[in-house]
Amino acid sequence: MRATATFTVTAFVPTELKPEPAVSTGLPVGVATMEKHFEGEVVGRSATLFTAAFDQSTGVGTYVAMESFEGSLSDREGSFNFVHSATTSGSDRTAEFFTIVPSSGTGELAGISGTGGMTVDTDGTHRVWFDYQLG
Repeated sequence: MRATATFTVTAFVPTELKPEPAVSTGLPVGVATMEKHFEGEVVGRSATLFTAAFDQSTGVGTYVAMESFEGSLSDREGSFNFVHSATTSGSDRTAEFFTIVPSSGTGELAGISGTGGMTVDTDGTHRVWFDYQLG
């Protein structure tokens, strides 16, 4: 099954958490928390732990995000975790990874598994899809 949606980031809060021991690299590493709201066949919100090695001035870097979602997929209520990452050279997305965390589903989403993806339209609209199975 596939469920698609758009989402907005409603909060992005950088933290003071830094890698220890400190290692100097060409890109700074940071951690933030995020909240997202989803609309479409996916309705709900997520809490995200966001880690990145990223250069704000050039837009070059890689991120890894772990999300805890609660809401509904195609009218099935529950919660689950999913993880995703991607690399950018400033104007593209490569080395993308997206998976639903096994055994993380609750409610009508218990037993959920699968993959998905994200895109950002030229107008800034963020899109997500889940290709999932239940059971």
